Amino acid sequence: MQITRQADYAVRAVLHLAQSGDERTATSAIAEEQRIPPSFLAKIVSQLSIAGLLHTSRGARGGVVLARAAKDITLLEVIEAIDGPIQLNECVGDNGTCSFDDNCPLRPVWCEAQEDLVKRLKGTNFADMIATGKVTG
Repeated sequence: MQITRQADYAVRAVLHLAQSGDERTATSAIAEEQRIPPSFLAKIVSQLSIAGLLHTSRGARGGVVLARAAKDITLLEVIEAIDGPIQLNECVGDNGTCSFDDNCPLRPVWCEAQEDLVKRLKGTNFADMIATGKVTG
């Protein structure tokens, strides 16, 4: 499994804003420092704003700021705001489709792996990443 480039950029943009504290940051500064194409970042910022993770404002004093404290935003929220719900295999979701149904020995493995991943991402917030310098669980 690999998250999309768009989700990776979103995570880096939110991390950048978390490090900036409560200061509004120009998207051009985020794009430059995080090496994100500006037009791509505009789309990402829009999606994160719709998801309630960012506040945006236009004008001379405009910019982007986190909508909540960094400790209250999880890695899972950012990834799912961009990529949608995490699903390791098509059989894992509520509407899982598998020709083997409940007799498949792989489905429990996929389900457990997905639960572990979701738990890890949900338990990782941006304040903790900044404080420790790495992802924690």
